[in-house]
Amino acid sequence: SFLGGLFGPVCEIDVLLNDAENRRTAELKTEDGKVEKHYLFYDGESVSGKVNLNVKQGGKRLEHQGIRIEFVGQILFSDKSNTHEFVDLVKELALPGELTQNRSYDFEFMQVEKPYESYTGANVRLYFLRVTIVRRLSDLVKEYELIVHQLATYPDVNNSIKMEVGIEDCLHIEFEYNKSYHLKDVIVGKIYFLLVRIKIQHMELQLIKKEITGIPSTTTETETVAKYEIMDGAPVKLTGYDLTPTMRDVNKKFSVRYFLNLVLVDEEDRRYFKQQEIVLWRKAPEKLRKRNFHQRYESPESRTQPVTTEQPEM
Repeated sequence: SFLGGLFGPVCEIDVLLNDAENRRTAELKTEDGKVEKHYLFYDGESVSGKVNLNVKQGGKRLEHQGIRIEFVGQILFSDKSNTHEFVDLVKELALPGELTQNRSYDFEFMQVEKPYESYTGANVRLYFLRVTIVRRLSDLVKEYELIVHQLATYPDVNNSIKMEVGIEDCLHIEFEYNKSYHLKDVIVGKIYFLLVRIKIQHMELQLIKKEITGIPSTTTETETVAKYEIMDGAPVKLTGYDLTPTMRDVNKKFSVRYFLNLVLVDEEDRRYFKQQEIVLWRKAPEKLRKRNFHQRYESPESRTQPVTTEQPEM
């Protein structure tokens, strides 16, 4: 099974999604830089399937205080000191008893609200299914990660913005570019030299990512995602870089924002900077666009779901 796994010598826990054969997968980098592939979900989609428990042959009976499955959305903060769960849905699968043979339990979380995109950076945001066999001494727990993408739509008209770079009586440049781009877009723009009285040796455009943690006191992690020598003349395509959509005040915990930074270097190696924010967004696939399956790029306000519990199987 794609999601299955061995928990231990007593019982093997396996989760099978009902639509696993037809559901798309997506990749997400882990904290150590590895790339993992998991099933992909969107906001509002139901999550359903089976939990299969395989009791090992020759093993003793497995006494338990109940079996449950949870759908969890969790933020692991950059200092790794604590976590915050913004979604926690629970379905009780079995009342206290014992397992002497293999069992299967159906589960379904209907139209699950998944307000934020999966993300790995200084902070980590995860969605996963957690199966727990409750025991007196120590619970048996297995987690299966899922990936969530947030989709957005923009009007066809994307008005350009002009950014001025100037040094009094020496240099006056206007940089024209678009305010927003989808993740497979190309950054194009124009630079107008209105006044040049210094010799420009080098002109570079940088794409900068800032991850801002904490409200009201904040810390900022800054990463230069890409550098591009403007004089080369080729447009910058976004698909070659590890980018996410712009994220604003995720559950009032952190933000991810992107900036274009124009850098000018004169013949005496003096550097001049001008930085302006842009918005990145994830474009819905054609099939989903026809269903009007999208939302605006802004992260919604906190929409934490209360813990809900369904009646267990007898």
